[in-house]
Order: sequence, then structure tokens, then C-alpha cells
Amino acid sequence: MATTTMTNSSARTTPRRRINKPLAVAGVLVFWLVAWTLLRGQDMLVLPRATLTDLHHWLNDVNDSVGASRNSSPIFLYFFNEIRAVMDALVTFVQGLIAQPAYGRPVPVLGWLGVIALVSYASWAFANWRVALLAAGGFTLFGLQGLWQESMDTLALTLVAVLVSLLFGIPLGILAGLSDRFHRLITPVLDLMQTMPTFVYLAPLTLVFLIGPASATIATLIYAMPPAIRITAHGIRSVPAPPVEATDSFGATRRQRLTKALLPLSKRTIVLGVNQTIMAALAMVTVAALIDAPGLGKTVIKALQTTDVGTAFNAGVAIVVMAIVLDRVTTAASVRAEQGDSTNPRTRRMLLAGFGLLAAVCSYLSYTYLWAAEFPAGVRLGEHLSQGATAVTTWAQNNLSDLTGAVKDGVTIGLLNPLEALLTESPWWLMGAVIVALAALIGNLRAAAVAAVCVGLLVGSGLWHASMVTLAMTLVATMLVVTLGVVVGVWMGRSNRADRVIRPVLDAGQTMPAFVYLIPFVALFSVSRFTAIFAGVVYAAPVAIKIVADGVRAIPQSTVEAATAAGSNNWQTITKVQLPMARQSLTLATNQGLIYVLSMVVIGGLVGAGALGYDVVAGFSQGQLYGKGLAAGVAIVVLGIMLDRIARAAAQRSDRAPAATHT
Repeated sequence: MATTTMTNSSARTTPRRRINKPLAVAGVLVFWLVAWTLLRGQDMLVLPRATLTDLHHWLNDVNDSVGASRNSSPIFLYFFNEIRAVMDALVTFVQGLIAQPAYGRPVPVLGWLGVIALVSYASWAFANWRVALLAAGGFTLFGLQGLWQESMDTLALTLVAVLVSLLFGIPLGILAGLSDRFHRLITPVLDLMQTMPTFVYLAPLTLVFLIGPASATIATLIYAMPPAIRITAHGIRSVPAPPVEATDSFGATRRQRLTKALLPLSKRTIVLGVNQTIMAALAMVTVAALIDAPGLGKTVIKALQTTDVGTAFNAGVAIVVMAIVLDRVTTAASVRAEQGDSTNPRTRRMLLAGFGLLAAVCSYLSYTYLWAAEFPAGVRLGEHLSQGATAVTTWAQNNLSDLTGAVKDGVTIGLLNPLEALLTESPWWLMGAVIVALAALIGNLRAAAVAAVCVGLLVGSGLWHASMVTLAMTLVATMLVVTLGVVVGVWMGRSNRADRVIRPVLDAGQTMPAFVYLIPFVALFSVSRFTAIFAGVVYAAPVAIKIVADGVRAIPQSTVEAATAAGSNNWQTITKVQLPMARQSLTLATNQGLIYVLSMVVIGGLVGAGALGYDVVAGFSQGQLYGKGLAAGVAIVVLGIMLDRIARAAAQRSDRAPAATHT
């Protein structure tokens, strides 16, 4: 009887109608187009470049007030100024060792011969002889390029930032690996730090620490610290349970369990974290040249600002070589930490002592004799590289201008201009409503709430129009990245040969700092918005391609074979089986593509991309625009958070979709 009553009650209940999301999204887009046609050009919130809002004036006043109280306020006298003094002292000390004249000497303490000998010795001791030769060759190249001092300045800042990052990052990573509560607490902070484009770290720090090497080093260590924390915590948490349980069964204390089991078993992962920290630091040090960080980044920026592609290329080669050397040395060290050394211990001790003595002799010579301190000036490889790059640029501009112009005009006229017009010429309230509605439909209500707050902040920043221009460039570049990621990623996922050939190229591409990508595209496409977009596509593509390839490769082979046995051709297998089953990877690739592209499009402000990137750069160089530049930096963060949260919500929805379908 009870069963009958419940059945009748269920039959009377009206079923809840589900919203057809694709149809709803299409409806929002159609409404947007119709409204844009009717209201085009109204309430666009355009702000001329030299005009400031009340917020910008207030930020300028705050900057002036901070500057006036820098030597009188207790928080500066006893905290910020002390931190700045310590960082300045560290940077000056390391620069005095390898880069700049110091201690009353006309040259650094260690000249080129001593630095190359010590780097080669350390590379051999911690890795192997192959990377030692690579390190020796790479550092010799810096001198041959005529960029020895600039390279050593970059290395000095990188070393200081990495040392401080590891000093704090590894203990915090260990704590996050041991404590679930601390791990939950710090994960959102790390997500935020890694989501923010590199550009936006600089402006707030200059407010407190002024422009100079100290601010550059602090910005670098803040950017480089998250990988150390995150990967160390991952290493601690990934240690298998049996060794830990065996240690506990012998009555080990928590300290003994950490030092005798957890740390030794996670050593390779921690060394991998050191590798990622170094690469992040090197990438940030070059960007930090915008706030007067010495080194190769400053050379690249000056060359880009004057469109001197030859000089930029020469410095870019040095940055790439340094990235490759640091990456290979730390990667080989991590492999050695896991596999150990097969050399006889006694023989190894003798070799360590012998090569150590040789490195010490070279260091003494470089300390004592000028010929071993200053790199010989007779070889002018750098000039030849610069002249060659300039010649190639001139040839490309004269002979490939039709092709490059067609590509640039095709993307600019066919994609960028229409999307930019749609975003910037819509009334701000209409554009904001569309963003919130799409966030709710593509993601969820929480993403819509975050989007609404972000829209409000962008309007409040006074830079709504510039934000929409940046958003248009980011979306166009992301569309191209995803397209490239799907095409190449599916190819790699289906072909082992393609994966073996392409993956090393992608790995090499991921080691290069963002600035380097701008140089060849300035040569090909000159200074324009398209140059920044194209550089962003190339910068973000390796990540997206590898994620898609791994997602396609993870699909069980039996599923693909079943589709083939059912008569599906390659196109049907890809579109009906592999891409739908790799949906989560596609969503993740889109998310990562957005973040990488946003950071690169902003850096593209240096080569004519304009919008928020230009405002940030102008804020660094012109005191009266500081407040506007700071607001532009905040707007970039807001854009990044909004896009990231919408993409994450969409990814969560795609994760739940199979379960719901299965149910």
C-alpha cells in the first residue's frame, strides 16, 4: 500500500525541466549581437592614454605619501627598508663575486676563467661530464657574444632569488606535505601566485621597495617560490606508505621519520622542484628588467624598444643558452639523485679532489691575473650574430612581407578586429551582463558570482576599454592555441613517432623565458598587436599540445580498437571516440592556454600590443602615470582570475558530465 502511494505521488510530481545549455549559450550570443547592433558605441568607458581617473590620482598620492614617509615611518624603517637592505646586500655581494667590480678591484673577485671552472666542476660533481661540457661551452659562449657581464648579472640575481626561495620554500613544502590543514590553507595562495602574470608582481613591489635590483629580486623569489613549495609537498605526500610504516614500526620519532624516510625517498622530486624554481626565477629576472634589474633582460628590452632585432637576438640567444644549461644541469642532478653513481667511491673521491684542485687553481688565476679575469675582446661573435640577425630580418621584411602581411591581416581583419569591436563597442553594462550569463551557463553560479565581482572591479579601475582590448587579444590567441593543441596533440597522441620527434622540441620551448619569443616575431611581423598574439600562441602552444597528447594517449587502446572493429575510419575515431573521451584534457589545455596567453599578451605591450600592457609599462617609466599603471596591473590580475575561474568551473562540469550520463 505504501509503495502504491509513493508511486502515485511520484507520478503526480511535475518533472524538473533541465536547461538546454548549448541552446541557452546560443541565445545569449544572439541577444548580445542584436543588442550590440542597436546600442553600439554607447557607454564604452574609453579613457584616453594621458587621462587619469580619481582612483589613479589617489594611487599617485599614495605613492607620493609612501615615498615621503619611507625614511620616517616605523614600518619602513624597521621592516621594509631592512628587507630591501638585506636583498641589496645579497645581490651586491654575489655581483661582486662574479659580475661587477668590487672591493676596490677593477674586476669582480672571480673572472671568467674561475667562473667557468667552478660551474663545470659543480655540474660534473652533481650531474655528469656531459652537462659539465655543456655548461663550459654555454658560459664560454656568453663571453664570445660580448655579454659576459650582462650574463653574470642575470646569473647573480637568479642565484640570490633561488637561494632565498628554497630557504623558505622547501620548509614550507615539507610542512604542507606533513599537514593536511596547512596544505589546504596554502594551496589557494599558491594557485593565485601561479595564476598571476609575471608583469603584475612588479608594480606593487616598486611602491614599497622602489625600482632597482632589490625589488626585482623580491619579485623573482615570490614568483619562483610556489614551484618549490608545491613540488616539495607533492614529493613528501607521494612517498609510498610501506617504508614509512616500517620506519614507524621501529619506533622512529617524527623527526627520524622525516629525515630517514620521507626526505630521502622524495629527494628526486625535491630536486625537480629546484629545477622548476630556477627556471621560473630566470624567466622572471628577464621580465624584472622593466624595473631596472641589471642583466640580459635590460639589453633585450632596450633593443625591442628601438626595434633593434639584431641586438635583441644576440641577448636572446644568451638567455636561451643559460636556460638550457641550468635546466640540463638540474635535470641530470635529479636523475643522479635517484639512480646514484656507478663510479667506484674511492675513484670518485680522487676525481673530486683532482678536479676541485684544478677549479681552485683556475679561480686563483682569475683572481690574480687580468687576462683570466676579463674575457678576451678579440672574438666578436656577438657582433656577427647581431649582423646576421639584422640581415635575415631585412631579407624577411623585403621578401616575405606579402606572406607575413597576408597572415597578419588575415588574423587581424578576420578575427581580432571583429571580436575587439564586439567587446569594446558594447555598452559596459551589456558586456558585463553577457560575461556573467556565460559564466553561469558554461560554469556555475559561483563562477558567475566571481565574474560579476571581476566586472565590477574592472569598471572601478577606470580601464574597462583597455581590459576589453586585452581580453579580445587573449581570446583570439587562445582560440589559435587550442586549435593548434588539438591538431598537433591528437597527432602526437596517435603516433609514437610524432611524439618522439615533437616532444623534445616542446620541452625546449618551455624552458625559454617569455621575452625571447618576441624577438623573431618582431623581425617577421614588426611592432603590432598581431606580433604579441602570435608570440603568445607560440609561448602557450607547447603546454596545450602536451596536455592534449597525454589525454589522447591515456584512452584505453581496447576502446580505440573496438571503434575500429566497428568500422570507424580515422576521422570518426578521432571525433567520436578520442576527443570526447579526452574532454577533460581539452578543458585543462584551454585553461592553461588562457593563462599563458594572458601573460604573453601583456608582455606584448612592449611591442605595440597596447591596452593594459602598455599602461603598466608606461607606469614604470613615467611617474605621473604610476597610479594608472598600478590599476592596470590589478586589472590584469582580475582578468586572469575571471578567466581562470570560468575555465575551472567548465572543467568541473565536464568532469561531472560522464557520471551524470552514466547514472
